[in-house]
Amino acid sequence: MSVTTIAVIGAGVIGLSSSYQLARRGARVILLEKDAVGAGASSRAGGIITGHLWSKTGIEARKISLRLYQELSEELSAYGYQYQAVGCLNLFSPADWRERKNLLPLYAECKLDYGILDAAEIRRRWHQLTPADDMVGLFDPLGGYSEPDDYIPALAQHCRALGVDIRERVTVTEFVEERGQIIGIIAAGELLAADQVICCAHSWTNRLLAEVGVQLPMKSFVHQRYLTAPLEKAARLPAVNANPYGVYLRPAKANRILVGGETANRPEQATPSLAFDMDELLAPRGFDDSLYDKAQALMPALAQTRFQEERVGLISFSMDGEPILGALPDRPGLLLGTAFHSGGFAYNPVAGKLLADLATAGETELNIAAFSPGRFNSLAAAAYSSAKLRQKQVFSRRH
Repeated sequence: MSVTTIAVIGAGVIGLSSSYQLARRGARVILLEKDAVGAGASSRAGGIITGHLWSKTGIEARKISLRLYQELSEELSAYGYQYQAVGCLNLFSPADWRERKNLLPLYAECKLDYGILDAAEIRRRWHQLTPADDMVGLFDPLGGYSEPDDYIPALAQHCRALGVDIRERVTVTEFVEERGQIIGIIAAGELLAADQVICCAHSWTNRLLAEVGVQLPMKSFVHQRYLTAPLEKAARLPAVNANPYGVYLRPAKANRILVGGETANRPEQATPSLAFDMDELLAPRGFDDSLYDKAQALMPALAQTRFQEERVGLISFSMDGEPILGALPDRPGLLLGTAFHSGGFAYNPVAGKLLADLATAGETELNIAAFSPGRFNSLAAAAYSSAKLRQKQVFSRRH
């Protein structure tokens, strides 16, 4: 399958990863971003990565991602990037553990490494963590985190070095069809012809798809993450998903700690206009203090510091909680990569590879039917799209 020009919409981590993979295959790639590279959700992400998911397709995809992160660490080291393989600790209450324990046979089937830790063992391994006695830890030794402020510019620079034409502050407003085939896009008022178009526009995806009469069952919600002022010493910690505490946390550069969390009762964010900027989003008054208290209950050493920086963005969920990745039915020439819940960073290396495979070869090494944009029942999808939900009503699994 010969492809000359591929247009990629959205220069977050999914669009950058897709462009990188395409350029390595010799494609001519034009990456269009309505703002600056990474200015949307990607620069506001926690960047935590684990393979301990809830579906076989997700697990197998994350295994590829973790392998690719090791390769990227070597390839992007010249730009100052390194994957932080500190492991990922997922904490569970007794009730939540009963549900997750049922997935252990699937983990064994997928040859996924893990360790089950009680609270005492967690406290022994990581002295700064003090989980309650009834907490259970599921440790992913291959997990860790990718620092957005290092990864995004490094990958963008490498894309440019590979010949990717990155065009910032250029807004794509519509797709161009001819006899049912997507043959290009309108960007900044001009027609840009393309053999394939890959849309990685995150929360703006449905706004663009409305131009071709398509709406996906996906919803966006506000997400907050914070960086503390520096601690006296660097914290020796894994990345931690602590759902029972309503937080996640991990080490960050310069002896700081990154802490994030959602606002469970906040209503969904309507599909934003193309002019929408995530800088317009605000955390509720007092949310930072509440989140700080929750994090300090798990990590008392946070009493030495306070939150110093806040970033607020959007995370997007599909109706079934799985990503939406693949060819759009009845719209040949258009591929989608969106709705990665809170796991955009964890998925981005494999998402880019899968989208590049589809664009250049028409197939993927991994069966991704579970991610297909065409998998949804039309009536159920319409009902989901019309329902007005709060964040606690959608999938709360992390990363």
